[in-house]
Amino acid sequence: MTTHVWDYLPEYENEKDDILAAVEKVFSSGRLVLGESVQGFEREFADYHGLAHCTGVDNGTNALKLALEALGVGPGDEVITVSNTAAPTVIAIVGAGATPVFVDVREEDFLMDTDQVEAAITPRTKVILPVHLYGQCVDMAPLKRIAEKHGLKILEDCAQAHGARHHGRIAGTMGDAAAFSFYPTKVLGAYGDGGAVVTADDETDRALRALRYYGMEKVYYVVRTPGHNSRLDEVQAEILRTKLARLDDYIEGRNAIARRYEEGLGDLTGPGRLQLPATNAGNTHVYYVYVVRHPERDRIIEALKAYDINLNISYPWPVHTMSGFAHLGWGEQSLPVTERLAKEIFSLPMYPSLSESVQDKTIAALRDVLASL
Repeated sequence: MTTHVWDYLPEYENEKDDILAAVEKVFSSGRLVLGESVQGFEREFADYHGLAHCTGVDNGTNALKLALEALGVGPGDEVITVSNTAAPTVIAIVGAGATPVFVDVREEDFLMDTDQVEAAITPRTKVILPVHLYGQCVDMAPLKRIAEKHGLKILEDCAQAHGARHHGRIAGTMGDAAAFSFYPTKVLGAYGDGGAVVTADDETDRALRALRYYGMEKVYYVVRTPGHNSRLDEVQAEILRTKLARLDDYIEGRNAIARRYEEGLGDLTGPGRLQLPATNAGNTHVYYVYVVRHPERDRIIEALKAYDINLNISYPWPVHTMSGFAHLGWGEQSLPVTERLAKEIFSLPMYPSLSESVQDKTIAALRDVLASL
């Protein structure tokens, strides 16, 4: 059987009764849009983060876009972020009418190099957007000092970091607002698209609720533009309520898999060899993806196909090098660490219901391939 980096079917077999019960609850409720399931999930997700507000939206990209708009970002503004991320991070900035300004990432953890942020600030800068990539948090203390000094907002991209912690603080609680995706692969994944924004600020939440519903605060009465049709689906919200109760268990399962990889591959690491994920001091990693690094990445991935193992690259093209963003004017060699990583990183299978036998198969095959290089 072919091994992939992610598969939802084992989880579905384990949780089928609860998932189908959630669907039946919504279909029998008499309310299919912005009903009790969305309201209940918003309350529970806000409570999980110890925050006052959560606004459910239709996907993670719009969570970022609407959060930027709620924080006052628009045409002429700049948002500082990274290129080593999924394209939706940057698509949301452009969609809000702003210009993304990139800083490079760090070699050791692939996260935003916070030492480069202050130099990237201009009079047009409005928001710093750190991406808590692959399952662990960016170092937030320097970003908060910089934001306070320059009067900037911080929007956390938490699409890959549900439940991750940084010196005891949970991802999504260290900025002015935080955007989440519930795409099925995520640590907390729906059975379709979904997203949310959390915040402690009343006015930001009020703006978000209007923005997701055509700019309306009352039915048929628009109070602000632009408005959007960006509502979290009732069915997905009820499924997420079911899965939220298991989130900490999912995280522990991912950590157990990471420990098994460390045990099975740790002796193969070193300069110019395999590099396993590094967890920074003070961080609790949730391993959304298990990203490793090797200078012979492409040869390794191709060789593993003979073992019926198909791996993934997160991400093969830095955003600033994509033709769709050529108008931003960032040429190749402008972010050297990001560009180097894109040639060397790849992801091993990682999801809570991953069996030990599949993981052992992956470890054994990777050891064989590395020995043959």
